[in-house]
Amino acid sequence: MVIFLSKEGEMGPKEITKDIYLIGDSDISDSRDCSVYLLNLGELVLIDTGAGPSVNKIIQNIEKMELDPAKISTVILTHCHIDHVGGAHEFKRRFGSRIVMHEVDSTAVETGDNRMTAAHWYGVNFAPLAVDTKLTKEEERFTVGGQEISCLHTPGHTPGSISVYLDRGGKRILFGQDIHGPFLAEFGANMSHWQKSMEKLLELKADILCEGHFGVYQPNKKVTEYIERYIEEYWE
Repeated sequence: MVIFLSKEGEMGPKEITKDIYLIGDSDISDSRDCSVYLLNLGELVLIDTGAGPSVNKIIQNIEKMELDPAKISTVILTHCHIDHVGGAHEFKRRFGSRIVMHEVDSTAVETGDNRMTAAHWYGVNFAPLAVDTKLTKEEERFTVGGQEISCLHTPGHTPGSISVYLDRGGKRILFGQDIHGPFLAEFGANMSHWQKSMEKLLELKADILCEGHFGVYQPNKKVTEYIERYIEEYWE
């Protein structure tokens, strides 16, 4: 696991590898946030948005990396939970960012379902948000700034969870949010589906794993160990 420190020794945004940044999480933006990642592909791509209240902090963190948040053309939401989708309204409103997520989880987002988004856990109201691109296949690819991005349907944590990966700079970078769970029936969790999803992720042989809450793992040996540890834990 990698711990990122600012120049002052405090937790802060950091470049993970060339053009890939961690710009939000429970330590560097808000205690309610998932890990929020940014891809600099000429255009900027945001992977998840945090819970919402920290949008201004996340924008400041992008600027600390000497990048222009107005260039966020695409926001990929890996699943419908509030700590991942709560800030999406603001990125769409301020920058006209396109919202991308799997069709299955998009229903909760588009209807403002405060139960399925788990917004009720946070005591907040999640307003309905239109999703611009709904993924429907097992794997779908699109190009931003000349870079191909792959979105892999990896149900388990939620029915519409996706994992994102790309090959850049000779490395395969995987964004596998919430590999660890939790797995709650009220959110449609399915352990059999999750196990198959983890097998898909292992087959990718990623060099870097950017996880949803527990940091960044590299090289591939540590990525594999991290995923296999949870498989062993849940299937003992």
